[in-house]
Amino acid sequence: MTTFLTFTIIGIVSGSIYAITATGLVVTYTTTGVFNFAHGAVAMFAAFSYWQMTQSWMWPTWLALFLVLFVEAPLLALFVEESYMKRIYGATVVRSLMVSLGLLLILVGVAQTIWQPESRTLPEFFANSNVTIGDVTITYHQIICVIVAIVMAAGLRIYLRQFRSGIAMRAVVDDPDLLAMSGVSPRRVARSGWVLGFFLAALAGVLIGPELQLQGLDINLLTLLVVNGYAAAIVGRLKNLPFTFAGGMLLGLIEAYCIGYLPGHIPAALVSQIGLLTPVIFLFIALMLIPSARLRAVGRLAVARPPRVPTLNQSIRGGVAFVLAAWVVAMLLGGTLLANLTQGLALGIVGLSLVLLTGYAGQVSLCQLTFMGIGAFTMSKVADGGASWWGLIIGVVVCGIVGAVISLPALRLQGLYLALATLAFAQAAFYGFFSNTTFIAEGGAIPVGRLSVPGISLTGDKAYMVFCAVVLALAGIGVLAVRRSTWGRRLVALNDSPAAFATLGMSPTVSKMIVFAASASLAGIGGMLYAGQPLALSALNVQLFVGLELVLFVTIFGIRTVSGAVLGGLAMVLLPYASSQLPWWGIGLAGILAGVGIALMANVPDGILGIPWLTEHVRIPGIAGPSRRTEELADVQ
Repeated sequence: MTTFLTFTIIGIVSGSIYAITATGLVVTYTTTGVFNFAHGAVAMFAAFSYWQMTQSWMWPTWLALFLVLFVEAPLLALFVEESYMKRIYGATVVRSLMVSLGLLLILVGVAQTIWQPESRTLPEFFANSNVTIGDVTITYHQIICVIVAIVMAAGLRIYLRQFRSGIAMRAVVDDPDLLAMSGVSPRRVARSGWVLGFFLAALAGVLIGPELQLQGLDINLLTLLVVNGYAAAIVGRLKNLPFTFAGGMLLGLIEAYCIGYLPGHIPAALVSQIGLLTPVIFLFIALMLIPSARLRAVGRLAVARPPRVPTLNQSIRGGVAFVLAAWVVAMLLGGTLLANLTQGLALGIVGLSLVLLTGYAGQVSLCQLTFMGIGAFTMSKVADGGASWWGLIIGVVVCGIVGAVISLPALRLQGLYLALATLAFAQAAFYGFFSNTTFIAEGGAIPVGRLSVPGISLTGDKAYMVFCAVVLALAGIGVLAVRRSTWGRRLVALNDSPAAFATLGMSPTVSKMIVFAASASLAGIGGMLYAGQPLALSALNVQLFVGLELVLFVTIFGIRTVSGAVLGGLAMVLLPYASSQLPWWGIGLAGILAGVGIALMANVPDGILGIPWLTEHVRIPGIAGPSRRTEELADVQ
């Protein structure tokens, strides 16, 4: 009984923090129409700021709390709203999602730059003060967490339903023009929503920090712990605060009971991952079982003209020119830079899988690096130490099958919900597979050999880079051929309007399954080539933040163009290389630039390569000028 009570208390405390986190997400979404993926990063930044003030500068606790919660969080919220969010009115759900992901990487990059890796801990509020119930000791800090969660949930529900300003915050998303007619400024109300959401995120960060005594404050871990609150927000369907609070409590209890009672009943290698796996599995199940609320775009929807697709001759000429340029570069360079460029070309193939899945079909995926890892792992298990063409073929097939299987439960999801489902799958695969010593050796390295071409040796780095360039060029030509095909036009139609797509007698289910499988196979090829350069793939290469950076870089350059995928893949490796050549402040440079670059999405929906001046004056295959609307309609039909 004592054990049960202990884990129940732990679960209630964790659930309270998850409830506060999820409440902030729901408040932001309810009042602005934007699901803030950077919510966890805001909490992380607040926790580190609180540590800096109390533990490094030795300021009084009350002063640090006031500055973090009532000065830093509101000012950061106003800056984000002014610099980012006000520019995405009229944006799609996918576009607002990308902007919030960019904000996440900015905050993580800035935090990595300010706070160098070292051991940091936060003391609990009223440290060493506790009460005892039977044989169980409850700290004052734990009691504070529960009380704050209850007060916040109840107070916010009353405020949003009973007070005029709270009702206005709910109404601003539904009809801002009607709200303005009543004499209330929609812009001011939206700002209040961001301030309130950031306040709750900062509060969650300050409360969860002292609970990490064993792990210490870690930028990535703290950000991802708050991400666990997404599951509770989904239980509340992003609008119901009591259900959100209940979801947070339920998640905390399930996590605590799993940690307490599963060891001894599951493989030993998974025991250390229980606390990380439980929330993402809970999130995935919640997405599958709970009816998805209809997602709202912010403001009036604006449709961007898609890029014109190059002809077959243009594609081939561009591919040949690209391979020749890669050959020249390979002859001139060597060492680390050459190796990085080779891996950048392989990531370009993974970027092409995003063009096919997200750019053409409009299906958001945050788990492409998971398929990249699955492809490398499969190839490593085939004969010749992973250097066999059979390994490549089997890896392609396995990735396609896994992609199709993953698409089955996600077929009813779209936009934000699909992004969350793929995020949950990516995290579950990372903790349950790639970080599991049952499948992968200690240290997380997957040995993968290089393919052999009859009559050509690929053991040299220069030859291997040219080979990767050839594969990337062929993959790009293939993706463009798909776009010109009947099925490719159907994918664009599916992106524009799934309902109209089904009305014309075509099956969205079958098309989604096929495009998921094809995209996963393409990502798997990229993973096998990526791992072939250093002859191994590390588990760190497929973690969530790396995957987010790739999605954002491809989006920044143009997720509907082959050139955008290539440039995005190269940026992924060249920016960290540039950071390594800079002083310590270059540590978070890649994340910061990825986040800052995504701000372009506010004004240029198709990324850098979609800027009108470029499309009109620069003639590169894959960056042709925008097609006329009449041509696009005829193309879809």
